Amino acid sequence: MPENESGMDSRTATLEAFADTIVPGEKRSAEDGSVAGVSTGGGAVAAGAIELLETPATGIADGLTDYATALNAHARQYATERKLSLESSTPPFVAMSFTHRAALLARLTAPDHPEKEMWVLLALFSNMAFDTAAHKHTAEALAEGHPGLRTLGFADPDPDGFWRFPDYSYRRPLARMHPDTTSSGSPA
Repeated sequence: MPENESGMDSRTATLEAFADTIVPGEKRSAEDGSVAGVSTGGGAVAAGAIELLETPATGIADGLTDYATALNAHARQYATERKLSLESSTPPFVAMSFTHRAALLARLTAPDHPEKEMWVLLALFSNMAFDTAAHKHTAEALAEGHPGLRTLGFADPDPDGFWRFPDYSYRRPLARMHPDTTSSGSPA
């Protein structure tokens, strides 16, 4: 896909705008068209939504160009219906305001929309990038200051890289430890 003014290809810009609509964040720069900047802190884009989407394990990596093309076609149709004027050098979905992006995504993910499943899947991966950093090892993501894990208050591991919780979350053990459990917590 051709590059836009910022040097980003239109596929990436469109997918970033989608992810930012699902979990908004703040602009990376004044020229950032993909991130609408309606929230403070990092959103799905800063959390690595594109990196996660491009991971072969998602099963959709090979179809991302088709997703971007379809989303921009829907954005053109939406803009025509509402007589919106969109910047011609920017992918149509990216050129839309956050309010219009959100309205279009509400339409695409509505229960009666024939393409609902594909848009919901893309939304789930955008959320997953923010909520779990599924494309990274958790300790690595935390060390890098992953915005989603930090926002959710995910605890850092102990110095040896393991997570241990000396206090029970319910303030009591939920079950007795199996007698064959090793000191590392593994079954014998």
